[in-house]
Amino acid sequence: MANRNFTGLIGLGVMGQNLALNIARKGYSVCVYNRTASRTQAFVKERVSGEPITPAYDLQTYVQSLERPRKVILMVQAGSAVDAMIESLTPLLDAGDLIIDMGNSHYADTERRLEALSARGLLFLGTGVSGGERGALEGPSIMPGGTPEAYALVEKMLTQIAAQTEDGACCTYLGRGGAGHFVKMVHNGIEYAIMQAIAEAYDVLRVAAGMSAGQIADLLERWNAGALNSFLMEISYKALRRVDDETGNPLVEMILDRAEQKGTGKWTAQAALDLGVPTPSLATAVFARTLSHFKEDRVRVAETMGAQLAADVTVDVDALTAAVERSLQLSMFLSFSQGLWLLWEASRTYDYGLNLSEVLRIWKGGCIIRARMLNFLREIVAEGGHNPHLLFSPRAQALVKESLPSAGLLLETAHSCGVPMPVLSSAVDYVLSMARANLPANLIQAQRDFFGAHTYERVDKPGTFHTEWE
Repeated sequence: MANRNFTGLIGLGVMGQNLALNIARKGYSVCVYNRTASRTQAFVKERVSGEPITPAYDLQTYVQSLERPRKVILMVQAGSAVDAMIESLTPLLDAGDLIIDMGNSHYADTERRLEALSARGLLFLGTGVSGGERGALEGPSIMPGGTPEAYALVEKMLTQIAAQTEDGACCTYLGRGGAGHFVKMVHNGIEYAIMQAIAEAYDVLRVAAGMSAGQIADLLERWNAGALNSFLMEISYKALRRVDDETGNPLVEMILDRAEQKGTGKWTAQAALDLGVPTPSLATAVFARTLSHFKEDRVRVAETMGAQLAADVTVDVDALTAAVERSLQLSMFLSFSQGLWLLWEASRTYDYGLNLSEVLRIWKGGCIIRARMLNFLREIVAEGGHNPHLLFSPRAQALVKESLPSAGLLLETAHSCGVPMPVLSSAVDYVLSMARANLPANLIQAQRDFFGAHTYERVDKPGTFHTEWE
């Protein structure tokens, strides 16, 4: 029946299916479509049970079934597939209809699509979604960006299907243009860094302290009851406890140490370079995954010199575990801090109008990086002032100063045992650099002027200068 469904959803992968069920269970009628008709049929037959979900098997029928102004959610693979679907849809839509891209699209693509659709009289929201398959079904963190007019059409629905916390729905209008997808991209960059930091903690505890996967799980679970409480800590200790059905070993020990990535972490590092914002922990986490792919090369190097890089050291296990706990807190804080600085600069450069406190609020539930620390970060942001990286805050400085000795001890122990700690190392170097009034960049400027006549500034008078060095 035409003009019956409140919204439509295209793309019935597991995320799309779960989101459609979430929407329908909040009382909204949904028409679903997938390019492969058999997937639509299977979804309706196997998973729909009484929900107001109707299938469509061609785009014209699908579009005609939607209430006006039509609201079309895309849950298709980012990139050319989104463009292709938009091109197929637009001839069937009317002015004032809305397309919502809820995939992991690049923010620049979102900007381009918004401009193109606006010229056709259509509305567009680039909307980040975090929470995985379970979040899509039970309530994710939702990060919409675009025009306020577009958001107003679906605000009630989006806030109802989002995760709920004591501070409200984990969804809010973030800002203009590609703001929503930019925020989701940075969310994923922070996610990369925290995951790597936890993996580094696991590595040093098993190698330097000789702890089993189960013992490390117990430790992480204990820490998860305190300041390190987070979704990523929770899934880490649960994963470490899982036993492989085939071998009886901890399952994590049977998994190949080659980490995959889908690109959002890399996009975050690229955006930071484009905007001139230092995010070393976020970028290093991407490189750590990249390095993990060279398994054969690592095995070959390990065979020839790995043992020579690890000393036989006596480790105080209690002191080491205490240092790991404090260092994880430092890594987590600085990962968030660097991400917030990137968001601050992007909002200023691209005129997004981001409210960083609201960004942190909607990350409190549903999303992968939800953590107790978000309350602390919101309090620092609420202090106000020009504090894009949070390091002007006395409370942030206290956390850093209290954690640095532990991080130093941990790095010394880890490196003596041949254990790399790339994210923690980058975090320590980042904060030490930020805390230096004078860096050796003066020599770099002299070098640049020496070989390329790039000029330099002086500390004692204004202007730019060049020296004939030879």
